[in-house]
Amino acid sequence: MAEILVLANETIGGENLLDAVRDRHAQGDARFHVVVPQTRPRHGNVIYDEAVRDSAQVRVDLALAFMREEGIEGSGEVGDGDPLNAALDAVAEHGISEIIVSTLPASTSGWMKRDLIEALENDTGLPITHVVVDLAAEGLPFDVTLVVANQTVAGHELVDRLKALAEEGPRRFIIVVPQDSGDGRAVRAARDRLQTLLASLEEAGIVAAGMIGDPDPYTATMNALQFFRVDDIVISTLPETKSGWMRAHLVERVQKSTTCPVEHIVAGATETAGSA
Repeated sequence: MAEILVLANETIGGENLLDAVRDRHAQGDARFHVVVPQTRPRHGNVIYDEAVRDSAQVRVDLALAFMREEGIEGSGEVGDGDPLNAALDAVAEHGISEIIVSTLPASTSGWMKRDLIEALENDTGLPITHVVVDLAAEGLPFDVTLVVANQTVAGHELVDRLKALAEEGPRRFIIVVPQDSGDGRAVRAARDRLQTLLASLEEAGIVAAGMIGDPDPYTATMNALQFFRVDDIVISTLPETKSGWMRAHLVERVQKSTTCPVEHIVAGATETAGSA
């Protein structure tokens, strides 16, 4: 069975890439391994490794969800920040026999400016299929909703609203839960909240993936907008009298910083700690 590496980053959901995977799968005798290199965020004074890795893992998870929907066997991992090193690591570890590389058009692709395709051909000797995805012109074959929440992440108000959005048409959800601080306990607490919401959405048959974000919710949101192409944003907070995010004017600040529609959901607290 052929082991096929799929190397992509922000183009991971592009129709041309999905078609390339479908076409290769239709030829038979193939198994796919998705690798998404890590990307450093532009926002925030402190770089949180957990958030950097999670942002790439979200793309891996969404790609694997697509494969499951298509009945395609696949695995995936977060790779080195350098796409060439990420690919070479996967080739060495997984017995890769073919590579599909997805990039933006040459005029906007950092990978193309670094001659990634030629470097892969020279360093691996493997057959390479290069797929170009023009997100600016083509968009994605589904809408993407960015969800930012913390203490209210499992509140029924938020879950019900996301279920309603999912019923409107093809949609993927990216959940960002800002950690309360950079220590391990805060990260674990944020991850527990994230998993609660993801489990609720999975039970409802909704495709979603999530990540832990910067402790500052505005920075976490801006970084997510750097990492992902987003159609709209849902921010969930406690009522104004209890919400640190509302006192910091989070919703208004995000609205001023993006052209995406921003919806504000006010939910009841599911825990007693925190300031969402």
